[in-house]
Amino acid sequence: MSKKDFTGRGKVAIVRTSPQTVLDDYARLMELADYRSVLPQQHKTLLKINISWQTWYPACSTTPWQLEGVIRKLQADGYKDLLGVHNDTVVVDTGDGERNNKHRYVTDKYGVPCAYIYKPEAKWVPYQPKEPFLVLDSIYPEGVTIPEVLIGNNIIQLPTVKTHVFTTITGAMKNAFGGLLGRKRHWTHSVIHETLVDLLMIQQDIHPGLLAVMDGTFAGDGPGPRAMRWHEKNILLASADQVAIDASSAMLQGFDPMNIPFIRIAHDLGLGVGNSQEIEFVGDVDATEERWDFVQEDTFASRGQKTIYHGALKPFEEVLLRGPIVPWSYFASNFYHNVYWYPVVGRKRVQEALKTPWGQLFSSYGADAGLEGAVLPSVETKTLLQGAAVMAGAGLALGGLVGLLVRRRKS
Repeated sequence: MSKKDFTGRGKVAIVRTSPQTVLDDYARLMELADYRSVLPQQHKTLLKINISWQTWYPACSTTPWQLEGVIRKLQADGYKDLLGVHNDTVVVDTGDGERNNKHRYVTDKYGVPCAYIYKPEAKWVPYQPKEPFLVLDSIYPEGVTIPEVLIGNNIIQLPTVKTHVFTTITGAMKNAFGGLLGRKRHWTHSVIHETLVDLLMIQQDIHPGLLAVMDGTFAGDGPGPRAMRWHEKNILLASADQVAIDASSAMLQGFDPMNIPFIRIAHDLGLGVGNSQEIEFVGDVDATEERWDFVQEDTFASRGQKTIYHGALKPFEEVLLRGPIVPWSYFASNFYHNVYWYPVVGRKRVQEALKTPWGQLFSSYGADAGLEGAVLPSVETKTLLQGAAVMAGAGLALGGLVGLLVRRRKS
């Protein structure tokens, strides 16, 4: 594959920020990234909002000031045809997420409609790649389908700076994962790095303009994208080069970008610049000297999944994660994060985060609409009911199996 040439290749804007100046800082950031040369104004511009948890947790999902700063700048510069884009996941309720993370407040405030690509009215169409896929054709032998609304429109990815249990870090390239693939996208986790590269090739084909604007006001390390340790880092990043911005985030976090497979593969294929030594930084360039010594860790749930994807349970992957009993894995993740981790560990961390300047800014969002503060859920009743159903089902299945064995012995 020949090197992909595009405006902004290998260029990353970086800006230091504060809660008092963040909206203006986003405007400056986008100017430094020369965003208007990247996003043709005659096309609709989509805002791919990230919701990694239906409750607010620092560094987990698109921040309200990130979304507002980008929308405000776009509208001020004449980009009137904007559309927020939301996907769902098997473990996150998007409706709750956009309310609790105050995304809905921001999009309503600026009159930006949203598309929910998981709803029945959303049309998905077959996609034929211009270049051979690395893995998607083997995962989806019946063909890949993508949301029709994405095709022919600009898109701005809105990730945060954080680690990830499966990909070391998550950012611009991973943010397309939920938008381009449907609910069976968990089938790709055993080949997640190659999948993200395939998705970048799709993005570069279907979008006339492609930009990422990344928030590092809070940043997260540990077992992301949810059960993280939060840190105040006061950094914003923007780039038309999805590989370069992810490499920059990885570098700041303390990882060697070229040791992260999806960044290295994309770099080697010429889809962007993954070697931090080759990136042109503009803005508050001294910030690129920072190294935060983040670590990528696993949760109990992700360790189990990796045993299926890459370990002793690999021969049973089809049965465990693609067959009729697959809801057990959704329940396991929901139970771990929403019944155990958030009430026992996360809630205290959120309460501490709300005392910081960024936490106070989050609390203030939506005060005029009665949304001041943050939703701090306790144990989710829905997840407990799901757990009871799963346990009952498992009990019935086990009872049936025992009964079958007894009958066979008698015969």
